[in-house]
Amino acid sequence: MQWAVATYDTAFGYVSAHGAPLIDLLDPRPDERIIDLGCGTGGMTVEIASRGAEVLGIDGSVEMVNTARSEHPNLSFAVGDAHDFSTGDQYDAVVSNSALHWMTRDPSAVISRVREALRPGGRFVAEMGGAGNCADLITAVQTAWRVFGLPEPELPWYFPTPGQYAARLEDAGFTVRLMEFFDRPTRLAECPDGAADWVRLYAPELIAEVPPEVAGPVLDKVNELAAPALRRESGWMADYVRLRFAAVR
Repeated sequence: MQWAVATYDTAFGYVSAHGAPLIDLLDPRPDERIIDLGCGTGGMTVEIASRGAEVLGIDGSVEMVNTARSEHPNLSFAVGDAHDFSTGDQYDAVVSNSALHWMTRDPSAVISRVREALRPGGRFVAEMGGAGNCADLITAVQTAWRVFGLPEPELPWYFPTPGQYAARLEDAGFTVRLMEFFDRPTRLAECPDGAADWVRLYAPELIAEVPPEVAGPVLDKVNELAAPALRRESGWMADYVRLRFAAVR
């Protein structure tokens, strides 16, 4: 997934805003060494560092890391694929916010790399999309594609159940200490065209595969299908479901 840096920092500011409970769960302490995996432009990295920890932000996007380095020159960032990253030293904790569900190639490989990066007793704390995340939005997309006779869209996310992800953690040698699964409806404040904008921003690769003359009508159909469940008088909502966990090596 290739993020547009400007889009990430504006339209999706709530990713960082909703990270506060995760940081509290992480409870970073002075002089701890922590990895922020999928750090984006470094918003949460800064918050962790403000509590006295030494933080390394890792992200697969060169553009994101370059922006993070420019905006936070006093912090450390590196480009790395979560499926195969490695560190020379072991860390006290790895944290990840709204990033693991994008790491679809091999979720178990990501967990294994996290474990290798941690010292014995080190903790893995994260929040990601869980089973049922964006169900109404996804159903609208899939239905619109079928209405227009398009191939079934290949969705770019991994949304596990609590049991599925707990099993992966345990298989990798983690002890699960906390597993929370909850709805978090979120207003799409920066999506004036509603569900259509959500698709444009979160799944541009789906639109890229649609013939240009069909793309507009398809997205109009997505809005039509999603509106009964997700459009309110106050604006459009996203039907987010989150999985938040803490595990120990």
